[in-house]
Amino acid sequence: MSKKKDQEKFTEYSINTDDAWEIDDNTMTLKILDSNFNDNSEICKQTSAEVSPRTAHQQQSSTVVLDSSAVRKPTDVNSSTYPGIIRRVDDNQNSKASLSVRYRNNSNPNSFSTANITRSNLATIMDVDQPKQNKFKEIFDQSTIDLEKLRKASWNGISKRYRAQAWKLLCGYLPPKVERQEDTLTRKRDEYWSYVSQYYHTRTDKEHQDTFRQIHIDIPRMSPLMAIFQQVVVQELFERILFIWAIRHPASGYVQGINDLLLPFFAVFLVEFIDNDVDIEHFNIDSLSESNRRIIEADSYWATSYLLEGIQDNYTFAQPGIQYKVRTLEELIKRIDEPLYRHLKNQNIEFLQFAFRWMNNLLMRELPVRCTIRLWDTYLAEQDGFSHFHLYICAAFLIRFSKDLLREKDFHGLLLLLQNLPTQSWTSNDISILTAEAYQLKVMFANAPRHLSNS
Repeated sequence: MSKKKDQEKFTEYSINTDDAWEIDDNTMTLKILDSNFNDNSEICKQTSAEVSPRTAHQQQSSTVVLDSSAVRKPTDVNSSTYPGIIRRVDDNQNSKASLSVRYRNNSNPNSFSTANITRSNLATIMDVDQPKQNKFKEIFDQSTIDLEKLRKASWNGISKRYRAQAWKLLCGYLPPKVERQEDTLTRKRDEYWSYVSQYYHTRTDKEHQDTFRQIHIDIPRMSPLMAIFQQVVVQELFERILFIWAIRHPASGYVQGINDLLLPFFAVFLVEFIDNDVDIEHFNIDSLSESNRRIIEADSYWATSYLLEGIQDNYTFAQPGIQYKVRTLEELIKRIDEPLYRHLKNQNIEFLQFAFRWMNNLLMRELPVRCTIRLWDTYLAEQDGFSHFHLYICAAFLIRFSKDLLREKDFHGLLLLLQNLPTQSWTSNDISILTAEAYQLKVMFANAPRHLSNS
C-alpha cells in the first residue's frame, strides 16, 4: 500500500471522525521513537513461568445516554484558594456541552469511561504478593534509589504501597537521591501553581477560549457514570492541568483524548492519600485537605507532561504518527499471524478502523482500569514504553484473540468484535502474559526494522 493511499485513507477517516468522543475514538495517537532497549529477557522468562492464562468472557453491550443535566454547570472558584482562578467561561445554549451526549460505553463493554474504579478495583488495583512488596521496600529503604533495580522490579507490576512514588521516579519527576526529593517536590509543585497564577486566567481570552471550551466539554464525558468524576472540584482540577499543558505546548495544544491519559496518574496519586477500604468511585475529594488536593494536582500535571512530551509529535498537524504506527502494526501482524492478516483483508477490515483507538488511548478503552494501571507499570519501566513498546503490546493483544476473530465470517461481526474484545474479566496475570508476549515480539523485530518495512 502506498504512502499516498495511506494519507488519503487517513484524511478520509479523520474527516469522518470530527468529534471523536461521540464515536468512541479521539484524534491523538502514539508515535514510535527509535531507541535502544534494556534487556529484560530474564523478566520475560520469569513472567511466562509465573503466570497462567485466564479465559475472558464476552460481556453484553449496552448503551448509556447522558443527558445535559449530568454535565455540571460552570461555577465560581474561590480565587484565594487557587491563584489565578477567576469565574469560569459560561456555556451558551448552542455549545456542544448543552447537548445530550450519547455514550456508547458498552458498545465497548470495557470502555475506560465505564465506572470500573471501585473499592475492589482502584483501591486494590495493584495489590501484589508479599515477596514483591519486600523487594520494593528494600529498594526504597536506600538513601539513593537504584533506578535500574526499580525498573526491573516494576516491569512485572509495582506494589500498591510504593506505586505512586515509583511512578514519580520512573517519570524522572523525583530524583533518585532521597535527600533531594522533598526539595524537588516542593519546587516543582510551586512551579506548577505559578503556571496556574500566570496562565489560567487567560482561558477567557479570545485566543484561548476555544481550547478551554473544548477541555470543558470533554472532561464530563470521561467517566459519566462515576460520581467522583462528576464532582466540580475534580473536573476543575482536570481543566487546570489540561489548559496549562496546552498553553505551555503550543506546537500541539490540547487534542481531544489527552484528558484520558491524565486519569491513571490522578487515580494512582489519589490512592496515595486514602485508606484501602474507601470506595473511590464515590469518594468525596472535598474530604481531602486543600494541601493534599494541590499535591495531587501538581504531581498529576508533571507526570502527565512526561508522558505527553514523549509522544507530542503525534498531536501536530496531520498526525503522521498515527499513520506510521498503524501501518507498522499491520505489517507486524502480517509477519507473525498471516492467516489473521489475510482474514481481515478478505473481509475488507482496515487496521485504522480499530487500531486508531488502540494507539490513541494506549488501550485504555479496551481494558479495565485495574489492567490499564498495571500495564502502565510496565510502560514506565520499559524504555520508551508509551511510544514504542506499546506497538508490540497491541500486536500481542490482537493475536490473543486471533482464533475468535477467525471464527467471524463477515465484516460487521469482525469489526464489532475488534471494537469489543472481551477483557472485562482480565486480571494482572493477563497483563503479565501480554507484556511477556509483547517483549518476545520486541526482541524479534525491534532490532530488525527491515523486517517491518512497508512495501
